[in-house]
Amino acid sequence: MNMTHANYLIACFLFAFFLVACGTAAPPTETAVPPTPTPDLTRDGWTLVWHDEFDGPEINVDYWTHEVGGHGWGNGENQYYTDSPDNLFIEDGLLVIQALEQNYLGKPFTSARLTTQGKLTQAYGRIEARIQIPTGKGIWPAFWMLGDDYDTLGWPRSGEIDIMENIGSEPWVVHGTLHGPGYSGGSGVGASYRFPDRRPFHADFYVYAVEWEPAEIRWYVDDVLYNSITPDDLPGEWVYDHPFFMILNVAVGGRWPGYPDQNTEFPQRMLVDYVRIYERSDR
Repeated sequence: MNMTHANYLIACFLFAFFLVACGTAAPPTETAVPPTPTPDLTRDGWTLVWHDEFDGPEINVDYWTHEVGGHGWGNGENQYYTDSPDNLFIEDGLLVIQALEQNYLGKPFTSARLTTQGKLTQAYGRIEARIQIPTGKGIWPAFWMLGDDYDTLGWPRSGEIDIMENIGSEPWVVHGTLHGPGYSGGSGVGASYRFPDRRPFHADFYVYAVEWEPAEIRWYVDDVLYNSITPDDLPGEWVYDHPFFMILNVAVGGRWPGYPDQNTEFPQRMLVDYVRIYERSDR
């Protein structure tokens, strides 16, 4: 080996060592996957009758109300729902519901819960939202509905339609459920959905929807039908023949999801691209 060649090899070695020392020798092991595009407003066979794309600087108070409190919400939840901009805000055209690990009025966590009660209700149609859910043990995101007679009849007589629920310790499965008289709580009637490849739902945005008709409710993830319920499928009364209001929230803890542990990371965010309501146009 001549000296010129040896000097060349030494120079290459020193250059490679310099790159490694500076952290630039290898590309990152993971590349962020951009979210799928927002679907168009039009939908064959349906007419759009209401939507919120969350394009403004703040939530539209003509439709949405913060529910505030830390009483467990009937589920033993361990968060305090606030109206703080730390827990709910709009960023880059997305509604962000953010769960934080922080002591507040006797609770170790804070989060947010939005409702359209008293402002916007709907009977029948297609109700959908495009959401990227959070993850982690004890994290419980949901998009759901309650009957507008909730304040007079109470739950479960008013009826509940869970369009999407997930418990963070099971990131690959979402649930759609009905709760009513004779089939509430752990006896709710519904089904779960998971992708064939078991990909986690928190990895991207998906469209969660129900198509609600007088004698049938159908559940979808990205237009894949995964369950249908009629009055004959219920052990109690069908109470889905009147208007319902919508709710978006991220609970922390509770009897169903359990409670966060040392592996649960905070903050956790549910990102909502839009909420839309359609009515049939082809009948």
